[in-house]
Amino acid sequence: MERSIENLYIWKESRFLVNAIYELMSNCRDYGFKDQIQRAAVSIMNNIAEGCESGSDAKFANFLNIARGSCGEVRSMLYLCEDFGFCTTEGRLELQSQLRKITSGIVNLADSLSAKNS
Repeated sequence: MERSIENLYIWKESRFLVNAIYELMSNCRDYGFKDQIQRAAVSIMNNIAEGCESGSDAKFANFLNIARGSCGEVRSMLYLCEDFGFCTTEGRLELQSQLRKITSGIVNLADSLSAKNS
């Protein structure tokens, strides 16, 4: 069965996250900060996609690990978004909850790839 990014829950959720981050930062004039959080969010989605299309489970797992790191980066930056007044506490918590779900899905998929190749 051929892999498809469009069938991956974590890819779909990361796409929603990217849109939410872009919306959150739409009026931000700190362009360096805005660029960093947007690039980290896009990195989640794109590393899942690149891994899915890489052709091997080992490569896929590596890309998933990178995506997981980007989840942590975005979660961390959301604290600064709140500190700098770009979002409310509730907005931060909502996005961080979404990131935890994506991270959990990434871990589960990586574990299943590892188990499949054991």
